[in-house]
Amino acid sequence: MAPPGRSPRPSPLARVSRCVSFSASHRLHSKLLSDEENQKLFGKCNNPNGHGHNYKVEVTVRGEIDPTTGMVINLTDLKDYMEEAIMEPLDHKNLDKDVPYFADVVSTTENVAVFIWENLHKRLPEGTLYKVKVYETDKNIVVYKGEASVPGK
Repeated sequence: MAPPGRSPRPSPLARVSRCVSFSASHRLHSKLLSDEENQKLFGKCNNPNGHGHNYKVEVTVRGEIDPTTGMVINLTDLKDYMEEAIMEPLDHKNLDKDVPYFADVVSTTENVAVFIWENLHKRLPEGTLYKVKVYETDKNIVVYKGEASVPGK
């Protein structure tokens, strides 16, 4: 309770991030393009036998710091959500063959980030998921915040 004459202190907001790494293979290939167009667009990443990556994923949640626990989220819970949403469906998998989501979606890192966001969004408390950052390599990184494009743009 706030002292007389003072309003209660608002709970501070914080962002908490946790990382996991997984290994997976894939082939960049769009069913909407010819084999020649795919080869020209994706180059060596269109190899018919695929190729692999050691992906790193950074998940950020946000929320008020609970005055009782001192936490935005219990890190054990976040670890469990990430295991279910990222590691179980993706680790040591061929994304195109083992993950139904990618049957009709090109397995680019952009789409991997969307897949992870959607899986986490179902599990985390409403409104807490802030950002998914996927490192395909040290040089290729995608950030997704659940945003959709604006129609007509």
